[in-house]
Amino acid sequence: MKNIGLIGMALCLALMCCVSCKSKQKAYKAAYEQAKEKEEVDFSVDDEEEEEIVPVSKSKTTSPARQERISAFAGENADGIKLYSVVIGSFRNQTNAYSLKERMQDAGYMPILAENEQGMLRVILTSHESRQEAERSREAVRSRYYPNFQDAWILERRY
Repeated sequence: MKNIGLIGMALCLALMCCVSCKSKQKAYKAAYEQAKEKEEVDFSVDDEEEEEIVPVSKSKTTSPARQERISAFAGENADGIKLYSVVIGSFRNQTNAYSLKERMQDAGYMPILAENEQGMLRVILTSHESRQEAERSREAVRSRYYPNFQDAWILERRY
């Protein structure tokens, strides 16, 4: 009689554990899916459709370009880095830098990873010979990917 009671209690306890674990798993899964939905951004490029570029920031003064000595990161094309570059991300972690680079490649860009003297990896989306071209490109990126990349900035390369 005692054995049947112990077995019954053990089964009830095991059943309660399984039920509580499944409800936690469902809650975690729901929270994860919500976070992924918020994180997803449409990075598709449509060459056939021209977009009107609307500047997001309407400041009358241009912000100064940050000057740094940079070099192409391992395996990157150094010829693609010109005097003025539009930087959309800075990372110490290589995985994060490569992840952003791949996302932008999927969107049709040719980003380049560059490293400064302090070891920061800069994700350069576009690179130009003139400051005006770089500013136009930065505003186009800000407008196209609003609200993302609002902190995109211009890097002036020092030699």
